[in-house]
Amino acid sequence: MITEKQLLDAIKSGEKSAGRRLYDHYVGFATAIGRRYIADENTLKDVLQDSFIKVFTQIKGFEFRGEGSLKAWIGRIVANNSIDNVKRNARYIVVDDFPDMEDCDEEDMEKIPQDVLIKLINELPDGYRLVLNLFVFEQKSHKEIARLLGIKENSSASQYARAKQLLAKKMRIYIKEQDERIL
Repeated sequence: MITEKQLLDAIKSGEKSAGRRLYDHYVGFATAIGRRYIADENTLKDVLQDSFIKVFTQIKGFEFRGEGSLKAWIGRIVANNSIDNVKRNARYIVVDDFPDMEDCDEEDMEKIPQDVLIKLINELPDGYRLVLNLFVFEQKSHKEIARLLGIKENSSASQYARAKQLLAKKMRIYIKEQDERIL
């Protein structure tokens, strides 16, 4: 197994196959990040292509800070490109009369395979999905999300709460459908 440092050194020294190895090694990771934000496969492919172009054009200036730093840098590029794409195309939904729903408990969540959970997240409206991903996966505060998206801080918090509620509802429906199949 080649280390990030070895891979980076090979790329910076001009080894022709090193770029391909980097792509092959990180494309699955990058796709998983992009898929959290982008539901449409063609759009996702475009964002991934743009992201890897950015990686390859900026890699000579990348400063290695230990194993995992290259992966984190690539992940940040993909996340930022995905967020930018969603921001350009998203319609934010602000609803004041959203029904109260309890969250799914952790035991129920464990019944849902990761690929199904990603699919359910991708079914959320763009604004909800974007705020949920920024808060949960990127660990941004509502203040940071508001600044990033050009919305109010309380809008970020309410979008997140509504995203959680809607996702919980989708999860309960999925679990109920699975339970009915078993019976």
